[in-house]
Amino acid sequence: MMEYMSRIIVPILNGTGVTLQLFFITILLSIPLGLILALAKISKFKFLRDMTGIYIWLLRGTPLLLQLFFVYFGLPFIPVIGIRLGRFTAAAIAFILNYAAYFAEIFRAGIQSIDRGQYEGAKALGMTYWQTMRRIVLPQMVKRVLPPVSNETITLVKDTALVYAIGLGELLRAAKQIVNRDAITSPFIVAAVFYLAMTFVITQIFKKLEQIYAVYE
Repeated sequence: MMEYMSRIIVPILNGTGVTLQLFFITILLSIPLGLILALAKISKFKFLRDMTGIYIWLLRGTPLLLQLFFVYFGLPFIPVIGIRLGRFTAAAIAFILNYAAYFAEIFRAGIQSIDRGQYEGAKALGMTYWQTMRRIVLPQMVKRVLPPVSNETITLVKDTALVYAIGLGELLRAAKQIVNRDAITSPFIVAAVFYLAMTFVITQIFKKLEQIYAVYE
């Protein structure tokens, strides 16, 4: 059994590498994009609020798998544009756009949960809007949104398995190929252990962040 496990671990590790790459790229780009969208959603400019609202409604209201199919299979057939992307690039774009919409709503709710009196106090001290955001509102917002952001991040780890549908060799696809080849289910158990390990690490990171930001209570 140990000999068999040593033989299947390499392709599973390769698949895990793809999963982690997609995860980190999505997190690194969707969180700042989500913050920008959140600020646009509460902007004083109606057109900007409306367009951001439509974007968030569209991306949150349709399945991520459908968006993945559209980016990978649909874009090449759009007249004039006709963009053909590689599997990983298409997956990254779909995931970033989708998760940015979810993070935008989380951040918007966090910003709007801050008492308005703090804005007025900052204004009385001569702070600009952006100074108020950077020094007062956003640090408190971060503390309040950590639990839902943690949940979305854990969901992202599991959602990476969706790229199996466009033939990208991530963790689940690697395990499935071994199962089909060897007619044994143990690779699925190994894949589950890898997923659990990743979500455990994420949970511990967010627990630590909550302790750090507890100063803003």
